[in-house]
Amino acid sequence: MRRSAEHDFESSGRSAQQGFTLIELLVALLIFAMLSAAGVALLRGSVSSQAQVRAHLDRLADIQIALATLDSDLAQATVRISRTQSGTFAPAFYARAPGNDGPILQFVRLGWSNPGNMARPSVQKVEYWWRGGRIERVGYAHVDGGAPSQPAVLLSDVTALSLRFRDETGEWRSDWTPTQPDLMPRLVEMTITRDSRPAIVLRFLVGPGAASTQITPKNG
Repeated sequence: MRRSAEHDFESSGRSAQQGFTLIELLVALLIFAMLSAAGVALLRGSVSSQAQVRAHLDRLADIQIALATLDSDLAQATVRISRTQSGTFAPAFYARAPGNDGPILQFVRLGWSNPGNMARPSVQKVEYWWRGGRIERVGYAHVDGGAPSQPAVLLSDVTALSLRFRDETGEWRSDWTPTQPDLMPRLVEMTITRDSRPAIVLRFLVGPGAASTQITPKNG
């Protein structure tokens, strides 16, 4: 210890008594605050990214469910003229422009599963509505004169929707008003916009034989 003092070094006992200076303490606190702020910002960014990813996955799941439901219904659409609750005839495939007070699609599908062996047919009349920013599916327990069931929401926050239909000649139509009640489109195109995001274009074959039907456009 004497040797250290002779060479102008403070003794260990004196250094322990003096401790840290105020400047050293402030610098240490500043470094600790900067590290804490960086950690909080990193944690906040991670939580925000996880929330965005979760929201994106939820929206993707909604699209996949709607896609599977529409594809299943339209792929099994059949030529079946039905009756409404008022007794009037409805064509095999009915469609109107979105935005009106009525379903945008109405048809009868095959293959309605019946796991409970209930007293009902294996065909089902279904409707699709766009109202209140939601795409809803409505099923009927009976094809002719039956009452609709409670709607099932497939997609929400739909700000814009448009439909196109392709006939047997390959021509696209903006609406489906056939001259014969048993005529059905070969392809349905649905363009959906949700919350000002890029539009999603969905296309569905109509009927069990649509996949094997050769479409020859009039213009070649």
